[in-house]
Amino acid sequence: MKKEVKDTIIADLGQMLNDYPHFYLVDVTGLNAEDTSNLRRDCFKHEIKMVVVKNKLLHKAFEASDVDFEPMYTCLKGNTAVLFTQTANEPAKLLKNYEKAGIPALKAAYAEESIYVGADKLAELASLKSKNEVIAEIVALLQSPTKNVVSALQSGAGTIHGVLKTLGERAE
Repeated sequence: MKKEVKDTIIADLGQMLNDYPHFYLVDVTGLNAEDTSNLRRDCFKHEIKMVVVKNKLLHKAFEASDVDFEPMYTCLKGNTAVLFTQTANEPAKLLKNYEKAGIPALKAAYAEESIYVGADKLAELASLKSKNEVIAEIVALLQSPTKNVVSALQSGAGTIHGVLKTLGERAE
């Protein structure tokens, strides 16, 4: 491969690292063409961009990045695919479907501005909540007491109205 082509690939990888806030490094060693196509299809359905890369080129893209990806350098062995995504837990959920076969296996991930190294982190990554999910939960928690107060006031108003009506109807 010519140096110009390598430089272009490194620049493209660097751009994807900037465009996508989360990515997973996956070991695709042992996947045949059909399994690779199925994985790509699943990734496309879940809005995940899958790119198979040379480890040295990815290493150079990491070095050129503003983020320190040094803990991931040890994972750059064998056949590596990078799963780029906008939602942190989506690739982990997808990889859990393949967990029984063991292929593809998680090498490392960069999700929610944290680095996870090792296949044992898959369950932790799958349980991560996205920023929007956390915001929705907080809003729901904040609305809950307000709804309870409004509900109590409305039911209390009905009770008071009933008591006053009964007292008014009573013969003196």
